[in-house]
Amino acid sequence: MDFNETAEHGMLREAVRKIGLDFGHEYYVEKSKTDGRMGELWSAVAQAGFIGVNIPEEYGGGGMGLLELSMVGEELAAAGCPALLMVVSPAICGSVIAKHGTDEQKRTWLPKIAGAEDPAYKMAFAITEPDAGSNSHKLSTTATRDGDEYILRGTKYYISGVDEAQHMLVVTRTGVDENSGRGKLSLFVVDTDAPGLERTVIPMEICAPDKQYTLFFDEVRVPADRLIGAEHEGLRQVFTGLNPERVMGAAQGTGIARYALEKASAYAIDRQVWGVPIGMHQGLSHPLAIAKIEVEQARLMTQKAAWLYDTGGDAGEAANMAKYASAEASLKALDQAIQTHGGNGLATEYGLATLYGLTRLFRTAPVSREMVLNFVAQHSLGLPRSY
Repeated sequence: MDFNETAEHGMLREAVRKIGLDFGHEYYVEKSKTDGRMGELWSAVAQAGFIGVNIPEEYGGGGMGLLELSMVGEELAAAGCPALLMVVSPAICGSVIAKHGTDEQKRTWLPKIAGAEDPAYKMAFAITEPDAGSNSHKLSTTATRDGDEYILRGTKYYISGVDEAQHMLVVTRTGVDENSGRGKLSLFVVDTDAPGLERTVIPMEICAPDKQYTLFFDEVRVPADRLIGAEHEGLRQVFTGLNPERVMGAAQGTGIARYALEKASAYAIDRQVWGVPIGMHQGLSHPLAIAKIEVEQARLMTQKAAWLYDTGGDAGEAANMAKYASAEASLKALDQAIQTHGGNGLATEYGLATLYGLTRLFRTAPVSREMVLNFVAQHSLGLPRSY
């Protein structure tokens, strides 16, 4: 077992980090506070070939895997520019379509997701509803066949970046299982400006360029060839995207933690009180050291989960553990970095508190820490299901 990253991985990280630093955290904050979007950063990463690093080469991608995509997400976050739609467009949508799409659907959508046709292209993902979060069987948004089209009706909730995406992958109910009463799910690619589709922004106390939306589908007509894979197979297809979602969320969390610890260490060396650097005091150095250890543990689990996914293994346990470990470690690291800075930690110019809302979000989304613990208790420890 070799834990050394390849020279190619090192060059990938260095190239992505340089792009991120060229924009910097100030750019991220400015876009967040002016209701802007990080389109220039996204396009720069896409033009360098990194947005679709996990997409097969025959469809304009890099031909690598989730491991490399997680490196892209981590390095952007470590440069102070976490890009939430990296979790969505190439990781979820790209993985699902690459695995379950028809040949024609792959030729249509994957080059777009990879940025090969348009470096500004993004695809959103819509699954969560007001009354259906982790329990996807209770989805109430329906898709009904009408000739060569499907008609979508329903509501989606907390959908990221719909305003900056050209299309979105929507999870719907197309039937009901007679034995279990659970919904049969299907996936469709829907235009974000389709007639009958309305959206309203959800005000959030988070400093982030990517906004959250409630979507209303009022008789939205979608061509039948926008159905991804087979009808009623949506639940199985969705799970193809959930492990990449967790891995990418974990990668962004560890990236933010690296950013915070780097700033905290530099400040603890430069800042002097009573004639010595504050980093000499174990009351500050030990908490930062503990945070560093826990972040590196989370990074290892994230890399393991990505490797398992890429090699065809069962990545479910590792992906959930990585997401949990990263969310806890990154929030702790950011909090300690803020504490190290004292009052300056809450000043905008020091670039730490501006990441607190997003980092805290990772404990809740894309899957809550409680649902991760349920998964581990049931599947890893063999304990009775609690829900």
